[in-house]
Amino acid sequence: MTSRTMRAARFGGESRITIVDVPLPEPGSGQLLLRVGANALCGSERGQFRNGAPVTPGHEAAGVVVAVGSDTHTVVGTAGVVFLMAFCGECHNCRRGATNQCLAKRGDMGFNRDGGYAEYELVDESTFFATPAEFNAADATLLLDIMGTGGHAIERGRRVHDDIRSVHVAGAGPIGLGVLAMAKIMLGDLPVYISDVSPYRLALAEKMGGLPVDVSSDLLADGFARHGILHVDLAIDTSGKGAARQAAIDCVDKRGAFVCVGHGEGLSLDVSRHLIAPEHAVLGSEYFCFDELPANVERLRSHRDYIVQIITHRMSLSEIQNAFELFFGGATGKVVIEP
Repeated sequence: MTSRTMRAARFGGESRITIVDVPLPEPGSGQLLLRVGANALCGSERGQFRNGAPVTPGHEAAGVVVAVGSDTHTVVGTAGVVFLMAFCGECHNCRRGATNQCLAKRGDMGFNRDGGYAEYELVDESTFFATPAEFNAADATLLLDIMGTGGHAIERGRRVHDDIRSVHVAGAGPIGLGVLAMAKIMLGDLPVYISDVSPYRLALAEKMGGLPVDVSSDLLADGFARHGILHVDLAIDTSGKGAARQAAIDCVDKRGAFVCVGHGEGLSLDVSRHLIAPEHAVLGSEYFCFDELPANVERLRSHRDYIVQIITHRMSLSEIQNAFELFFGGATGKVVIEP
């Protein structure tokens, strides 16, 4: 690295992104500097795209270590991915492995710390996870929001229902497709019903083994009936839409589980009808825990050809404006920026 500047995306508001030159960061104690190889777009960045951001967004980054600070152990040249949350590692939750629920979190990459829509990214060594050389950077990003968030949601449901025979996923965006894939990988060849309004995403879900339910014209219950079912054991909402949540919980079988993954709108519960009488479990699922990454590495190694189908577009940093417009148009799976 001879230049002391780098290119980075600036989200200026009004759905406009520009590429600017900014100073190249230098790693301090406990920090690593990564050359970003890929960063995947996420629906949670809609607000940053529309309204602007004070930092460089991007929280699904994979890259290679090019410089290290003091008090680090990672070797220059190591490839890996970046965990979203700069967890402390010392609080009660971190000590029991719940790093996604850190009580003294130092920041969130791409939200209040500069993220991966740039040529380089400065990260804490504690949130860097080394990945096998056989994974290219774009494929490695699947370990994060796609496999990590999807797998964690499945595990949340499995904690309260040990005999899951059917699954419904509300929302066939990238996170929903990730839940579909992880359900197939972790639970076996059971039916996974997936609902959305996007023909493109429903077609991709069907290609991946999901049973599509188009709710642009049908009620969810009617779509289920067309598939010959009334209820599922586990429903997972990735849409964040109140109507989708409500329809999903109404289709959960007795003693079934409902897991909320997508942030956004609310859910109204009648305690007697939704909780007591059917003994439903209603759970939240936030991102995933750092120590879930090793198991997902093995799953990616074993199922890469299957799960990589979720990545449908790869674009350069100079194309990031077009990438976001395309992504929020709904006719994509996961879109990845490769600086």
